[in-house]
Amino acid sequence: MPDRSQIATSFLPAPGSTAVEWRIEPGLTAYPDALAFMEARVEAIRTGTQGELIWLVEHPPLYTAGTSARTEDLIEPDRFPVFAAGRGGEYTYHGPGQRVAYVMLDLKRRREDVRAFVAALEQWIIETLAAFNVRGERREDRVGVWVVRPDRPQMSDGTPAEDKIAAIGIRLRKWVSFHGIAINVEPELGHFGGIVPCGVQDHGVTSLVDLGLPVTMADLDAALKAAFEEVFGPASAIASTTLQKAG
Repeated sequence: MPDRSQIATSFLPAPGSTAVEWRIEPGLTAYPDALAFMEARVEAIRTGTQGELIWLVEHPPLYTAGTSARTEDLIEPDRFPVFAAGRGGEYTYHGPGQRVAYVMLDLKRRREDVRAFVAALEQWIIETLAAFNVRGERREDRVGVWVVRPDRPQMSDGTPAEDKIAAIGIRLRKWVSFHGIAINVEPELGHFGGIVPCGVQDHGVTSLVDLGLPVTMADLDAALKAAFEEVFGPASAIASTTLQKAG
């Protein structure tokens, strides 16, 4: 089986497909509302009554547990609300300053290959970060995107320190994807301390601002859209949804 770095990451749709809807949700979106919205949209995509969607949101501070989450990795269970996400992966943190992109695509119109889809999501993030001269890297033993930190002490085995800057957690239902990716722009990094992020204990977490880059959420969104179109094809911006906003 080839490494993910060797997998072709193009996930362009079938010729003649409608552009993916690209929606940016203002404010903070309550996590249960996001789950309910995704469930409904995935069913609509599956039945052909609505098109594919990339939905960009921010959440209030919370932890989510994927299907592989281990109880011992929830270090501070009372710190923030904890939600069972139903996606793959382990515990992760969401909160203000982190861009979550929910990815609702019909892979039957693209490629029915889960491993290649994960590699394509990683490539999308890597190309997005490259717009800010950040070298994002994938690791075969850990899903997500990482940055090497030569400014930090080396690991005990002599390898360079590295931090996670973006997480990936997906679910497929009859080849329609949901959940997606999360990129750290300027979240409170201390909030990751209530969990073992994605079950990885030996590495830290970083953000674009932590790396010394004054990147705004709008800057990231523009880079996300440009990189998405390189990997997944055309996207068309539409108005935001009307959801109950988190306090």
